[in-house]
Amino acid sequence: MIAKIAYGGIFRPLHQDEGVQLKNIWVPLSGQVAQQRKVETIANNVANANTVGFKKDQLVFKEHLTALTQGVDDIHIPRKEFSPADFYHTQGAENSMVAVDGNYTIHEQGQFIPTSNPLDLALKGDGFLEVLTPTGVRFTRKGNLSMSREGDLVTDQGFKVLSALNATAESLREPAAINSVPKPEDRLIKLPTNSKITISLDGEILTREGTIGKISVVEFADKHALKKEGNSLFITPEEANIVRTDIKTTVNQGFLEGSNVNAIEEMSELIKAHRHFESIQKAINAYDSISGKAANDIGKF
Repeated sequence: MIAKIAYGGIFRPLHQDEGVQLKNIWVPLSGQVAQQRKVETIANNVANANTVGFKKDQLVFKEHLTALTQGVDDIHIPRKEFSPADFYHTQGAENSMVAVDGNYTIHEQGQFIPTSNPLDLALKGDGFLEVLTPTGVRFTRKGNLSMSREGDLVTDQGFKVLSALNATAESLREPAAINSVPKPEDRLIKLPTNSKITISLDGEILTREGTIGKISVVEFADKHALKKEGNSLFITPEEANIVRTDIKTTVNQGFLEGSNVNAIEEMSELIKAHRHFESIQKAINAYDSISGKAANDIGKF
């Protein structure tokens, strides 16, 4: 059976003898795939450098070295008639690889941007706004809010902002109290029309008539467990990860939190990633040239 291998999007036959020569090509190829993922991640960060409340992502790479797992002997002396292969010990290097071990979000605080809009909110701390989306409750740092036609407090995507639960830490852990927690649809915030709105640091919404509600700001026991869903939304894998009491995060009215992406730093990383990608491509082309000579020239002798 003749396999095929691709270079630059062009497939060509891979002969059996040539496949032996190309066994080391998977090492740089794995590195090239990893660099491509890095380029995509950095490009997404740069594209969202001006997105309100955006948190940048970063990749974690993993390198597997066969020699470290198998161990090596100090002296390699074959107890047989010597052959050229006995003098070239790869120590399993042809089985080495580089892979993306995962990605994580950097939750550093972004800079505040003053807007003087009473419905623009910037969170200072580790907290998130709790919002209701068509797929369920999600969390966001994007605080450019507005009032819908129905009078609900919503995000720029139309997701409805939820009010805080009136519960203590002890009651939230009781099974009877969990069943009595109101549904998200019952926690919508209604805003009055033609009335000045003031939002305190703890999220209380005040008008001339008094307090009309409190914005739900929650924190997380492990914020790195949050997963991105797009549109600056996050989801937590477990309800137990949510912290609703003793919140340290403050709500700042008339401000927006900018992205924590440093565009200049990300562009520098993008250039370096492109150069690494090109260097690995040169190594792959060299392997292709060597294998071509092995298949065409050496076979003539």
